[in-house]
Amino acid sequence: MTTESNIAIVQRFVEELWNNRKLDVADEIFASDSITHQLGSGEPVTSAPRDPETLKQHVRDWVSAFPDLQFTIEQTVPSEDRVASHITMRGTHNGAWMGISPSGKQISIEMIVIHRIESRKIVEDWVLVDSLGFFQQLGIVGSREEIFSQAR
Repeated sequence: MTTESNIAIVQRFVEELWNNRKLDVADEIFASDSITHQLGSGEPVTSAPRDPETLKQHVRDWVSAFPDLQFTIEQTVPSEDRVASHITMRGTHNGAWMGISPSGKQISIEMIVIHRIESRKIVEDWVLVDSLGFFQQLGIVGSREEIFSQAR
C-alpha cells in the first residue's frame, strides 16, 4: 500500500465515520482484531481491542454527549504502514458524558493519533488526547494558573 492510500483511510476515519456519522465505514476500514492504545501523561499505556462494533459504539457515545462534534485533520505524517495525525476535535457538551452532566460548553481538544494500517484496514492505533485541556474546558479542573497557585 502507498502512503497516499493510508492517508486516505485516515481521512475516511475522520470525515466519513466521525464527521458524517457513517458508522458502517468502521466495517470497511477497521480490522476485526484492531487494538487501541490510550496514551496519557503520567499514566501507563492502556491497550484494548477495538473491533468495528466497539468503534461504532464509541462514536455513538461521543456524539450523544457532543451532538455537533466535528474533527479537523490539522496535519498528517505518513511513514510506511503508519499515519500520524494532529487532529482537533470540536463540539458542544449538550449530553451526559462519562457521568458528567451537560454543561453547554464548547470544547476544542487537540489530539495526536498514530494509525497502523495493513491490507487497507486499521489494525492498531495510539491515541494521545489533551485530557487536561478537555477537563479544563468542561470546568472539571481549574486553569493552569489555579493548579500552579495551589501547588505552592
